[in-house]
Amino acid sequence: MKDKTLYQRALWLAVPMMIQNGITNAVTLIDNVMVGSLGVEAFTGVSIVGQLLFVFSLAIFGALSGPGIYGAQFYGKNSKDGFQASFHMKIFISSVCLVLGLLAFLLLHDQLIGLYLNGESDQIDKTATLFYAKQYLSIMLIGLPPFVVTQIYAGSLRETGNSVKPMIAGIGSVLTDILFNYLLIYGKFGFPKLGVRGAAVATVLARFVELGIVVIWTHAKIDAHPFLRGVYRSIKVPRVLAGKMLRKSLPIFLNEFLWAGGLAALTQTYSSRGLMVVAGLNISNAICNLLNVVFVALGNAVGILVGQMLGAGETKRVKKDAFRLMRFTGLVTVILTVVLILISRVFPRLYEATDEVRNYATWFIIITALFFPVQAYLNALYFTLRSGGKTLVTFLFDSVYSWVIIVPLAKILCKFTPLPILGIYAAVQAADILKVTIGYILIQKGVWISNLAEEIQAE
Repeated sequence: MKDKTLYQRALWLAVPMMIQNGITNAVTLIDNVMVGSLGVEAFTGVSIVGQLLFVFSLAIFGALSGPGIYGAQFYGKNSKDGFQASFHMKIFISSVCLVLGLLAFLLLHDQLIGLYLNGESDQIDKTATLFYAKQYLSIMLIGLPPFVVTQIYAGSLRETGNSVKPMIAGIGSVLTDILFNYLLIYGKFGFPKLGVRGAAVATVLARFVELGIVVIWTHAKIDAHPFLRGVYRSIKVPRVLAGKMLRKSLPIFLNEFLWAGGLAALTQTYSSRGLMVVAGLNISNAICNLLNVVFVALGNAVGILVGQMLGAGETKRVKKDAFRLMRFTGLVTVILTVVLILISRVFPRLYEATDEVRNYATWFIIITALFFPVQAYLNALYFTLRSGGKTLVTFLFDSVYSWVIIVPLAKILCKFTPLPILGIYAAVQAADILKVTIGYILIQKGVWISNLAEEIQAE
């Protein structure tokens, strides 16, 4: 395969995901700006809940990824039964995660939110921040079930090379969210003025719209998706295959959960330097998360393409193509670095915040931008390692590294050194360079190359 064709296939898969996730994150950004106009306490409370829900969403992503690895390879092997078995496993695993997540949020909401309210500030009221966070979370929980079902369908469609339908559903969801955010946060055109609660209601409505588009459209046009035809005639999964999927899924689930938990722990650690730091970091995350969808989508595309090649038995060229795709992903994000630096001083002014918070936000944006190419390359490394089903390797490479190296480094620097928070943040970002080196060695050794679909058939 020539480089040009390889990059075109990657972009064909990645661009719809970029658009979908980009629009979704744009709505989150708009939400943040709108809520930010209600005051720094409202914005900070909503952002804290966003951190907690981010951990849940990545846990679902991890739960679905194990069966998804098999789904991509079974599709590459043209095995409908195998593909549908992976779909059924997604339903079983994600249902358990959903129940556990809801119980955790319902029973431990005060403790979870309180983790981020340790810092001191004369300009941010902790009690008000907690009140807004609980108000927002209580409504957002309603949107978790439709979110989970949508992810099951969207992931399965992408594994067959169809990322356009999830993109269109995402656009419909976004338009719904924008409209009802405006109507319900500010009470326009006769709608009640609900403030933070309005932002949550709008997001929940958007979740149901996205669910309806993906599920109804998929089954209405089932001829275009023969691998999902008759998917509910039986939801049994062969015991041997179920066991293998669970063994692959558990490390990925733990990895995504612990990795997201690591990010939450980092924010909680930074909060020890003051709530102003948390507010500035949340503003930075709002814009950086909007642009990082580019390398996240490209990483997903790398995983799918490499998985399909492995399933088709094309193991001779897969390492070479994987390196090409990883380099391509890193180079693309250099453009994002430039964009973020250019807007770093302008964007924080959209928020009703103090000059100190805005200054923190500006420098957090700049530091994050400088390390965007590193994060992009790391993301592609992760999906390449995972595509061959070596989930224990990715677990050690990703989340274990975060909890053994990154989180302790941040805690030591925050607690035992006089370094300013911006210096600490930069040092923590730079620690990922070692992770790139480790990942490169693992890819070069080829420890991740395996044909799971062929292994199942052989048994």
